[in-house]
This record gives sequence, C-alpha cells and structure tokens, in this order.
Amino acid sequence: MHPIKSVGLVVKRDDERALKLARHLCHWIRAQGLIAIVESQFAGQLEAEPHDTRALAARADLIVVLGGDGTLLGVARLIGKRETPILGVNLGGLGFLTEITVDEALPTLGRIVAGDYDVDRRITIEAIIEPREGSHRHQIRNFCALNDVVLNRHALGKMLDMHVTARGELFCIYRADGLIISTPTGSTAYALSAGGPILYPTLAVTLLAPICPHTLTNRPVVLPDDFELEIRLGPTDHDARVTVDGQETADVGPSDLIRIRRGSHAVALVRSAHPYFEIWRNKLRWG
Repeated sequence: MHPIKSVGLVVKRDDERALKLARHLCHWIRAQGLIAIVESQFAGQLEAEPHDTRALAARADLIVVLGGDGTLLGVARLIGKRETPILGVNLGGLGFLTEITVDEALPTLGRIVAGDYDVDRRITIEAIIEPREGSHRHQIRNFCALNDVVLNRHALGKMLDMHVTARGELFCIYRADGLIISTPTGSTAYALSAGGPILYPTLAVTLLAPICPHTLTNRPVVLPDDFELEIRLGPTDHDARVTVDGQETADVGPSDLIRIRRGSHAVALVRSAHPYFEIWRNKLRWG
C-alpha cells in the first residue's frame, strides 16, 4: 500500500448532506497534514485545491466518493492504470458500490490513512467499436465499464438481431430488445432486472443477459472473462446504441463490429467492514 498524502473528494451534486460531510472530512484531512483535493465547483466552499474530475483522479492517492453508485462509476472510469483506491460513502438509496454509511465515513478514512485497509480489485470490461469498410464512421471508439455495456435500440419496442461469437466461435444469435454484457460488479445492476444471477464481485467472469429475448430459452449465461466477444448486428439494425455504465453512449449499426474483452486494469474499491452476504441481505431485503 502506498502512503496516503492527498485525498480527493467527489461530492454528489445538489446534495446538501454530501456537502456537509465533505466539509467535515476536509477539515479532518487538513488536520492530519494531508492535501484535500475537490472538484472546482466545490473548491471555494470547502477551502480545498480545485481540479476537474479527471485531474483529481490523476493526482489523489485516495478518492472518497460521497454519493451513490452512479457518482462512483463516473470516477472509476477516469482512474485508468493507477488503480487509486476508492472509498464509497452511501448517502441513501440502493448502493452496492458505496458500502460505507455516513457514520462510518470518518472512522474508515482514519484507518485508511493509517494503512489499515484492504481493497477488492474489481475487473472491468472494454468495449471497442470498429467501423466496417465503407461506413460513415471512421474512428475506432473505446470505452471502459466497471458495471456493464448495454446494446439496444434508440426506439423502444423494436428488437435487434445480434450475432455473438465467443473466443472465435459462434456463441448465439440473439433476437431481443437488447443485450447486457456485465462484470460481476454489475450483476446487481441492470443485469439483475433482466433475470441475471447475482455474482460474487471478485469472480473473473463475464455475464451475458438478453433483454426480453424473443426465444424464451435464451437465458443469461456466465462465461470466463478471458473469452473475447464479437457482436454484429442484423442488416436492418441501423438505430442501435451502446451504453456504458449507464453514462456514456455511442451509436452503432450493421457496419460496426463491437468487441468486448476484459479491461486492461482493475478498479480498487476499499473493502468495508460489512461482508458481501450482509450487504446482499440488507440491500435486497432477504431477511
């Protein structure tokens, strides 16, 4: 573990509780002789160094996310190969990535600064969209997801024909409203509502979950994460899109090849004191 010299705070926008907690944490961080880094829009209110989110992710030795899973996902995609530890503090709602409560935030931060912490290295998936020759799209587009990559149509109620190969072999021809390709971390997100299984978050696997498949025997499937997937759309599927972690989108069509593979880096999430099974029981109300 590298010593913590600077702490980046990512504060959920338009949330007074998040801002109040950020003030408290900033005061504590400076009292320990550490550098507090925040996004520019909060710098004046928190008396901390201003940075845009990308610069914050590049400089901080630890990132504390005050918000929900969506806030954390946006930060996680910016960290890249640094694998900076991320501590997620949940301010309410159904959060599987932001596991720490508000009351636990300061004691947990104290343990991390003292070097008493562990991280889970969560796998990511990379989506590469390659245009075919003659396409009006010329650039190869690359995306990284901690949760999932979703392929569907812009127009609701219309199905896609998706030819999927895995490790160079034809795997399945889906006719469905869409397809979710998920990491174990994302198995409790969109894939869960599509009937997918809950996966232990540190497994090295990829989940494929069709959305409302035309053939009822098309069920969610779990594959080894070293299987590279290739997806091509049917000749009439001109208005499809790829959505990454619910936050980034790209238009795709029959002229594009969509390749999915394990990401080149992981995301390091600070492990909370709560076991996964306890989190599942509480979040999903299993009793």
